[in-house]
Amino acid sequence: MITSLAQDLVRTHYVFPEVADQVADVLADVTPTGDDAADAAALTAALQSVNGDRHLRVQHYPEGVPPDEDEEAVLAWFAEMARTEGPAITDVRRLEGNIGLVVIGPVIMTPEHVGPAAAAAFTLLAGVERLVLDLRGCRGGVPESVALLVSHFVGDDVVHLQDLVRRDGGVVAFSTTPSVSPKVPADVPVLVLTSAQTFSGGEELAYDLQALGRAQVVGETTGGGAHPRDAFDLTPHLQLHVPTARSVNAVTGTNWEGTGVVPDVACPADEALSRAVGAR
Repeated sequence: MITSLAQDLVRTHYVFPEVADQVADVLADVTPTGDDAADAAALTAALQSVNGDRHLRVQHYPEGVPPDEDEEAVLAWFAEMARTEGPAITDVRRLEGNIGLVVIGPVIMTPEHVGPAAAAAFTLLAGVERLVLDLRGCRGGVPESVALLVSHFVGDDVVHLQDLVRRDGGVVAFSTTPSVSPKVPADVPVLVLTSAQTFSGGEELAYDLQALGRAQVVGETTGGGAHPRDAFDLTPHLQLHVPTARSVNAVTGTNWEGTGVVPDVACPADEALSRAVGAR
């Protein structure tokens, strides 16, 4: 039964073992109906009822779960998503007043897709007097690519951005890549637009730039999901996502889990661009 499988996976892999048993116990009250969409919703509600971890969820994929183990299949899946949704950068414009706009999302893809797109975007916007990064529709991404994007906004020294601390105590560190080019000059103000839908990797990009003092965040408090997750297939159409590490920002020593990224200039998301363009 998918409920018992989900319980075992949460107990074994959830980054907070002291909470895992509580979550698994709540799952016992969920009886699958055979309706994949309804079962995903019910399981997700139970999974998130203990501590509100929005990365802890069951996703329903009507066309079949995405690959998560076969490396070639995973790369092919990312390549297809990049082709249909964009590699992370979906719009690049020079606005009136020599203001650059880069729209990032819906997902920040793997570095082989993000790297060329970011280099092209910032090359096209060379010479702008202000730069706006629109993350209002960015719902996630991979940490390696977030670090790659941040690299365009810092100098020639390696900057430690964050650590992912796994359940077993193992640590994976993420830093900028000094060789990335072109660089956005340090005297060019950067504003990051957010919404309540900005989530996960999109939040990390906003949080990192804000913590480094490199950008002001304009818009709404973000969704509050900081824990990277692994995926486990429950059925051919249902996949369990379990956070297996916690993010620790190198500047703040904490993260945005549960609180979201709090904007420097709070306003409704649909007003964020006009506020950023009019900022002085």
